[in-house]
Amino acid sequence: MSTTTQLLVRKDDLASSKVRTADDTPLADGQVRLRIDSFALTSNNITYAAFGESMSYWQFFPTGEEGWGAIPVWGFGSVVQSLHPGVAVGERLYGYVPMASSVVLSPERLSPARFTDGTPHRAPLPAVYNQYFRCASDPLYTAGTEDLQALLRPLFITSWLIDDFFDDNGFFGARPGVALLSSASSKTAYGTAFRMQRREGIEVVGLTSAGNRSFCESLGCYHRVLGYDELDQLAADTPCVYIDFAGNGKLRRAIHTRFSQLRHDCVIGGTHVEQLAPPGTAKELPGPRATFFFAPAQIKKRTEEWGPDVFGQRMVQAWQGFIEKVAQPGAPWLVAQHHDGAAAVQAAYAQVLGGHGDPRIGHILSLSRG
Repeated sequence: MSTTTQLLVRKDDLASSKVRTADDTPLADGQVRLRIDSFALTSNNITYAAFGESMSYWQFFPTGEEGWGAIPVWGFGSVVQSLHPGVAVGERLYGYVPMASSVVLSPERLSPARFTDGTPHRAPLPAVYNQYFRCASDPLYTAGTEDLQALLRPLFITSWLIDDFFDDNGFFGARPGVALLSSASSKTAYGTAFRMQRREGIEVVGLTSAGNRSFCESLGCYHRVLGYDELDQLAADTPCVYIDFAGNGKLRRAIHTRFSQLRHDCVIGGTHVEQLAPPGTAKELPGPRATFFFAPAQIKKRTEEWGPDVFGQRMVQAWQGFIEKVAQPGAPWLVAQHHDGAAAVQAAYAQVLGGHGDPRIGHILSLSRG
């Protein structure tokens, strides 16, 4: 009998993890088993865990163990068993998977390019996370860049939507003005900056730690890079918006306290888990209340306004321009590092959770190899 190996984490203590291997259950009619060949692990996945309860991320892949969760990740896999007439063994897929060696899916609403997982418990969850892309017909797929796709594709789509959201809302009255992006070395932040730097009247300012400053400056997508303690280099009455990729409560307080013309505070992620502000803290700050950005809502809005074909074409065009820049010969923004096997995966998880490492390195993990 085949088995599945999975990395589980404590929902109330993300630093506690364990590896579990269990026998696979037989497939039911209409199901397929996907061998997960590789998946990316980024600070975005730590955000999924940090907001696992409030944003329902723990519900995608229930573990059956009280208190233990499976963090969703984005990866590639091959169908190794199929009891579905529309999905063949050997087909390659990209999508939302657990940190595991395999997963069982129930394909529904099949098209040449994708299908939806119809597993009942996923029905009430955001549809964007339940789609699996069939690589043979996926316009965003290229065979030679799977690692970069796993690392950047979901993040860049979020970046593209963030930029579109702010432009759609006229930067909330802060144009001309400044867009402040925290955690500027993170992939979602520099993807946003890559798009936003083209917006007329907006100075894109990256906020980062001293250790990541030179990396952020080398990207060329920020008009200016400042340390977290250098907010005083911007005038206090500067019209600005804050795009928070870190969840750092101390930094949020400093920004709200300094900038009298702060027009919008947009929460994207929570990678600084130990510094996440307690619930209610942000309500006490001057200026606009922090508002969580939910990418599926902007996808829904633009799909309705533009139509799905135009939405898809614009996204593909934006992605191709970004990936060309990231993978540029001689000076790539990101290089993949592989971690195969349970011990390596567990160690890589601890490293990413701790926020350590070179921002030029992207972590690609596999529990089906090694």
